[in-house]
Amino acid sequence: MEIFSIVIIAIIFFTFMGGWYTVKQQQAVIIQRLGKFEKIAKAGLHFKIPFIDAIAGRISLKVQQLDVQVETKTQDNVFVHLKVSVQFFVLPENVYDAFYKLENSHQQITSYVFDTVRAEVPKMKLDQVFERKDDIAIAVKHELEEAMKSYGYGIVKTLVTDINPDDQVKKAMNQINASEREKVAAQYQGDADRIRIVAKAQAEAESKKLQGEGIANQRREIARGLEESVALLNKVGISSLEASSLILITQHYDTLHAMGVNGNSNVILLPSSPSTASDLMTQMIASFTVAQNAIASKTKSENDNIPE
Repeated sequence: MEIFSIVIIAIIFFTFMGGWYTVKQQQAVIIQRLGKFEKIAKAGLHFKIPFIDAIAGRISLKVQQLDVQVETKTQDNVFVHLKVSVQFFVLPENVYDAFYKLENSHQQITSYVFDTVRAEVPKMKLDQVFERKDDIAIAVKHELEEAMKSYGYGIVKTLVTDINPDDQVKKAMNQINASEREKVAAQYQGDADRIRIVAKAQAEAESKKLQGEGIANQRREIARGLEESVALLNKVGISSLEASSLILITQHYDTLHAMGVNGNSNVILLPSSPSTASDLMTQMIASFTVAQNAIASKTKSENDNIPE
């Protein structure tokens, strides 16, 4: 009899102790009494009537994330894969709706994401999909907020985390980008070459100008030297003709001397004998005399034609 009493007491004790349960933070427990909703237990220690009350389920109140992969077509007939990340949570005041109204929240959210993305992306070209991915995310969030609120779910954020077109399309896009960059590089290279050519031409023009000025100055100084030499020879009784002949012969032999000293000279001197040099001098003087007479005759003719 005592053993039977001990067994009965033990059964009652364990049954009573089995009625206690705990609810974790950010969690809600659905309690049913004889199959009917009784209450929602929040975080803490609770007691339920054994064999009458039962835990129907536990719902997390934490923010959850669902990644949805969607394949769709753009306006320019390019198929793309979009990864949409949806961050959602159960509204604490709507735990009843979240538990009893919706069987599979993930499947429901996935359906709305598919519907919204396939309605928005076909309106855009591929480049616009990349540029306006935030607009797609906002459209998905707006649609989910309206639809899921009635089921007890709130939407924190929707993100388009990946846009992945077909491999051939990506390859073509990379080739277009590479071609554009090569085009820009060629333009810059052409500009650089043009600048170098212009700079080189300007440098050559400046060099020719300076070279011409140098030659002109050189000849001016030579003429001045010849003038001074002739004037000096005139002072000692040597006529201008004889002075010119002497200077010419002197330059002739100076040139021969320079050619002998510098073996790499490419100067060609014709003629080279003194008698020939004298003939050359005579011819030059005759030419100068003819030219001078022609100038004098032309001047006289012009003066005669001037009316008095």
